[in-house]
Amino acid sequence: MSVLPYWFSIIETFASVNFAYFCCRMKKIQIFTLLFLWALIHSCANVGTPNGGPYDEAPPRFVSSRPAPNQINYKGKTVEILFDELIQVDKPTENVIVTPPQMQLPMIRPAGRRVTVELRDSLSENTTYTIDFTNSIADNNEKNVLENFTFAFSTGDVIDSMEVSGYLLNAENLEPVPGITVGLHSNPEDTAFIKETFIRTSRTNDRGWFTIRNVAPGAYRIFALNDKNRDYKFDQPGEDIAFLDSLIVPSFEFTSRQDTIWRDSLTIDSVYTVGYTRFMPDNIELRLFLEAFERQYILRPERAQANRFTLRFNAPLDTIIAPAPLNFTPAGGSWYIPQWAEEKKAISYWITDSMVWKQDTLQIAVNYPASDSLNVLRPRTDTLSLVMRNQPREPRRRRNDAVQEAVAFLGMTVKGSGVIDIFDTISITFDEPVPELNKDLFYLDQKIDTVWTPVEFDFFPDTTNALVFFINRRWMYGEEYRIEADSAAIYSVYGRWNNGISQTFKIKEEDQYGHLYINITGLDTIPAYVDLLNGSDVPVRKAAVTGGGALFMDLLPGKYYARLILDENNNMTWDTGNYAEKRQPETVFYYPKEIEIMKNWQLEIQDPPWNIKATPFTRQKLLEITKNKPKELTKPKRDYRNEGRQQSSGGAGGMGGLRF
Repeated sequence: MSVLPYWFSIIETFASVNFAYFCCRMKKIQIFTLLFLWALIHSCANVGTPNGGPYDEAPPRFVSSRPAPNQINYKGKTVEILFDELIQVDKPTENVIVTPPQMQLPMIRPAGRRVTVELRDSLSENTTYTIDFTNSIADNNEKNVLENFTFAFSTGDVIDSMEVSGYLLNAENLEPVPGITVGLHSNPEDTAFIKETFIRTSRTNDRGWFTIRNVAPGAYRIFALNDKNRDYKFDQPGEDIAFLDSLIVPSFEFTSRQDTIWRDSLTIDSVYTVGYTRFMPDNIELRLFLEAFERQYILRPERAQANRFTLRFNAPLDTIIAPAPLNFTPAGGSWYIPQWAEEKKAISYWITDSMVWKQDTLQIAVNYPASDSLNVLRPRTDTLSLVMRNQPREPRRRRNDAVQEAVAFLGMTVKGSGVIDIFDTISITFDEPVPELNKDLFYLDQKIDTVWTPVEFDFFPDTTNALVFFINRRWMYGEEYRIEADSAAIYSVYGRWNNGISQTFKIKEEDQYGHLYINITGLDTIPAYVDLLNGSDVPVRKAAVTGGGALFMDLLPGKYYARLILDENNNMTWDTGNYAEKRQPETVFYYPKEIEIMKNWQLEIQDPPWNIKATPFTRQKLLEITKNKPKELTKPKRDYRNEGRQQSSGGAGGMGGLRF
């Protein structure tokens, strides 16, 4: 260990303690010399942490390989690649793509500066093989990524060198979709996608972009496939797909581009022109979709309370399933009341026969449509046991206990009080089924001047939940209403009655809203509608496109976004595609700007209007509402000169740090 810092500390302490004494006894020149020596010692004693010089910000570089890059007539099955520094490969089974596709996963082993790829499938004759490492290779310390590194060799006399590229987006919301296989078929028949494996493949990156390399001249069909069983064929209805209607023919041209060298982040050093080979097509647009199919099967039943059980299914049902009793005999004909739930993926059954629901275990038979091994819906019958566990017990009563029980009213929740929006609907929710409920049991009054006046209203049940009903009328700005129901006017199927209700509510004034009109161009004759979206990319309102625009009235203040759907079947719903029918999903466009709505304001988008085809698909959806945001591979440069320096603020070497 060096003793120099120790002597520095002694000298500094001695100089600090005796500084005043020496100043009184020495001449000016001596004082100046002493001050100079003291400052020199102080600067030596407060040494910053050494940072070792500039950080490594360069990715690994290719040094050599066996076989050589683009080697022809190579018959081996092992590729070794050497780099100039220690490397690592991130998730090689996911990120490294070998094409033609390998049915047996290749062995990929990084070790030190070397990565070894061992192909386990038999190699085809006269074929170009490509190992695409995508962005998986990085140096071992600083994690600098070697972007888009690929390696190719051929088992024949020729290296195929064409490329095709483009992007893949989710058809419904234009989200970039990473990790999806994109492949080529030289067989133009439609059945090739279903029965044959791809001949060349790639995979989309985090931006949805893909490049299929080392393609031979010819005409191809291109597809995207969320290959869940990794057989490179569309053989499962649950796999997302995309397809192009036309053939693609790879080509190239020699062209040039301008590259810029920056002196710093603001100053251009030089601009020069470089030549390169442009491979085409390089702007293929694929839209990924899932066909409208869900396997249908029953999930585990649930009996949450004695008088109710629920049957759940994987996909929505068309009709109510009628359970048949097995270990019990109901007293009457109908022993339950069914209730749709969970968007028709579940049915709740309220048991009306007390002799039935008091049993701990009920066995029933249900007949329902289920998907077979070929994904065809066929009738199926299952036997189910409905067990009531932890059934609540009634508390014991003393013989002389005369305490009167409180009345257990029928639960009834009315959603509509205070100040509500002009587009709201009043909902009434019960906690038990109520048979034969009608509008005559409710009263709706409007306050005109100071008098409550009865008014007409619409009353209708919820089509997906038998416990919910709605009250609605055409509200006007600033109106005040009162809704009432008499006590004991409504009875549930179990004989419980309601408590009386009386609630008032008021409609917001017009100056609390904003209005929006969007002028739209670029449309053909296809019907279309516009979804207005919130910051989570969720639709909050929709309006049909009529007269070259879409109108949204009474919007709450806030920030909105918009997307337009070409509604080919005019059902005001986005519809997916179907490969067997050669039907693409309905086309979606996003308005590439944010829309801000303010109170008491009318906004019209007209200068310029929204031209739905003016912005490329990849730039339409704003980053603010994009969920699959691109990753930043290039790390920001570090200020290594200032890292490790200590900030001196009243330290031991300063005047404020003198200690006695």
